[in-house]
Amino acid sequence: MCSQLEELDVLDLLSKRHMNLRKKVERMWNSANEIKISNSEWYVISFTYKKQPTIATITKQVDITRQATHKLIKGLEQKGVLEIHNALHNKKDKCVTLTSYGDSIYEEYTKIKNELESDISHHIGKEQLQLLKAIISNDWGIED
Repeated sequence: MCSQLEELDVLDLLSKRHMNLRKKVERMWNSANEIKISNSEWYVISFTYKKQPTIATITKQVDITRQATHKLIKGLEQKGVLEIHNALHNKKDKCVTLTSYGDSIYEEYTKIKNELESDISHHIGKEQLQLLKAIISNDWGIED
């Protein structure tokens, strides 16, 4: 194990690995594509893929402020990634859907994540990766 990581507790280890993985995926995407997308924008895109969530739902799910959510959504709309429209059930609510371009970049992003997962599997072994996924997926008794 890297000496920097040896001193960390489980929360810090998970956080550090998560941050490093997200940075790597963002770099991989941004170096191969003209349109630059931040990790926060990817969270919104991922949550919106094949769904039509309201902006309020995105705010809760992504766990960022209402203002930040609106800013991210407006930026993604300007990039042609998503569209904002009125919700059918409530005229006050706004829903978000990915454009066909948004769908295609999300699918490309998924390929990058799969490539990274394959690299991780190569380094730690397929069985270890499956065990890690199972452990992370288990109920830890800490959910809100």
